[in-house]
Amino acid sequence: MSNMFQFDTRESLECRLTEEIVALLKAGIEERGRATLVLSGGRTPAALFQSLSVQELDWSKVWITLADERWVPDTHEDSNALSVKTHLLQNRAAAAHFIPHFNDAEYPCSGQTKLEEVLSELPKEFDAVILGMGEDGHTASFFPNAPELTAALNPYGFKACMGVTPPVAPHLRMTLTLQRLLHAKRIFIHLCGDSKLPVLEQAMGEGDTEEMPVRAVLRQSKTPVDIYWAP
Repeated sequence: MSNMFQFDTRESLECRLTEEIVALLKAGIEERGRATLVLSGGRTPAALFQSLSVQELDWSKVWITLADERWVPDTHEDSNALSVKTHLLQNRAAAAHFIPHFNDAEYPCSGQTKLEEVLSELPKEFDAVILGMGEDGHTASFFPNAPELTAALNPYGFKACMGVTPPVAPHLRMTLTLQRLLHAKRIFIHLCGDSKLPVLEQAMGEGDTEEMPVRAVLRQSKTPVDIYWAP
């Protein structure tokens, strides 16, 4: 089940979403002594990252990782880690701990075991997961027609992450699996732009999950999902 929140401006969306994320992180620190935040890359979240970076929070007790990553070093312009370091790990948030996906393996499938070992040190439940959605209905690196899609969407699987070969999009990817992402207190789907609304409406309608993989997140009942949209 999911809840939809529509905003008149991106600024008002970012303000509200920042408040929600900070509240979840503070609750995690209060409950367990540390909190975890999972982020997505792309252009949409840059302003949100900047808003988060100045919030009053004990960032030294926050661990941040990615929902997915292109298999490129963090010096590459397409790196999600570069976006996080540039826009979020600044100001007060510079004290946060960041766990990148990319490592010294040549391919994501080769680097999967090493990343799983690092991820295993995090609490079982994430405090907040922020996802996006592409106009093909993908989220994280769950791409339609990707050969690894069925395994990545298996809600009963044991893998925390998986290498993915996108059929069209550039770069090999590493993604957290659906079952790992669903171990979260709350999932937010952060969308901006008029073109995303008809895609979302289609995703919320009938149809096969593998045709629009974001449906796997929208249709599950394990974890609350809030959709935030602004033009």
